[in-house]
Amino acid sequence: MFVGFDYGTSNCAMSFIHQGKAQLIPLYGSEAFVPSALYALERAFIAELVATQIGDDEEKRRYAQSRAALLNQARSGKLEQDISQVSDGIFFGAEAIAQYIAAPGEGYFIKSPKSFLGASGLRPQSVDFFEDLVAAMMLNVKQRAEQYLQQTITQVVIGRPVNFQGINAQESNAQAQRILAAAAQRIGLREVEFLFEPLAAGFDFETRLRENKKVLVVDVGGGTTDCSLVLMGPQHIQQRERSADFLGHTGERIGGNDFDIQLAQTILMPHFGMLSPLKTGLPMPLMPFVNAMAINDIGAQMEFYEANTGHLLARLQRETLEPSLLQRFVRMRDHKHNFAVVRAAELGKIALSTQAQHSFDLDFIEAGLAPRCSAQDYAESSAKLLQKIADLISEVCQQASTAPDLVYITGGSAKSPLIRQLVRDLLGDAIPIVDGDHFGSVAAGLGVWAQRVFG
Repeated sequence: MFVGFDYGTSNCAMSFIHQGKAQLIPLYGSEAFVPSALYALERAFIAELVATQIGDDEEKRRYAQSRAALLNQARSGKLEQDISQVSDGIFFGAEAIAQYIAAPGEGYFIKSPKSFLGASGLRPQSVDFFEDLVAAMMLNVKQRAEQYLQQTITQVVIGRPVNFQGINAQESNAQAQRILAAAAQRIGLREVEFLFEPLAAGFDFETRLRENKKVLVVDVGGGTTDCSLVLMGPQHIQQRERSADFLGHTGERIGGNDFDIQLAQTILMPHFGMLSPLKTGLPMPLMPFVNAMAINDIGAQMEFYEANTGHLLARLQRETLEPSLLQRFVRMRDHKHNFAVVRAAELGKIALSTQAQHSFDLDFIEAGLAPRCSAQDYAESSAKLLQKIADLISEVCQQASTAPDLVYITGGSAKSPLIRQLVRDLLGDAIPIVDGDHFGSVAAGLGVWAQRVFG
């Protein structure tokens, strides 16, 4: 059976064709979306979970040989954790986030791994790890979808951003796509195709068009923003080869996660001592605070938790004129609560899309700690990121040498009124703006394309 698979930075979803239309598959009860997060009691459990899914004997032997140390650790870990199978020690989605918040220092937690797949300089061991991590997360979605469909899924179209990273784009994209393909094939998805996510979102929309249009698809996801200007409508929809219809593409690693991180850095970190004066008269070093919130940057997280940062913070505690604030920061680091702080910023971002004020609940750091922020403060903190999105829209229109007939906005982060206002400011009020299913349009479009490829 074939499906469309949106392996997203923030959420994962899968679609199939039912009675001629793309339909999202319920994965958790009636919920079609699972947060892109994993928590394992032991990191090695991930490798053993993947090993159990490999059907080809020769491939299984090669995999076991390349992961021998991890598989030995997994066997020991099962004894220590008193579990019989590693699946009992791995949690996904909302359950993974809850497990992490309850015990942040005890297991291995990762959120939004798609943000890392195109990172420059990944060593072979890191590539292997991301293959396993992605495979485990894909497996969770695949098994739940198969349970609902009562069929085995073997063919898939997976969405991908125009660019996974902003630098070394061609090399980055190739690396990320290889990781996704290897992970998919390892869990039994024998035929794997890829499609740009903004085009997938547009294909879902195209099924509702009654006349031909030049459509600017603006897809603001959790990790990337992609823009495509595409010829769509009845004249184009049945064509298998659509390259001539794609008038322009742009994309960059700017998404909802970046807005969360920026909000956490600018609004929350001052309550942790980021701008506190020092006895020396020198400014407080910013990098520990920036690195702490940069949860989508492997290098930043490694630097934040290395010993040198601990030594620096110990010295700054002696030098700061506001030691209680910096002590909050040290406590956050000791308990590995930086992911939870960014999560609080994400919830605040969502709230500020519909209300003028928000108080961030940071009780897990300190009882009663609830910094306030206005919608205007949020808009100001987001100004640089919004400008980058504006540049992407302008660039795709320049590539196409034409203005769109309408704008189709999709992606979870596109729900923000700041994005809609940005489009209005750039293109004027005369061009209609249509809102898609902000979370489901990419997955649905991938299902539409899967039918054309495999149906």
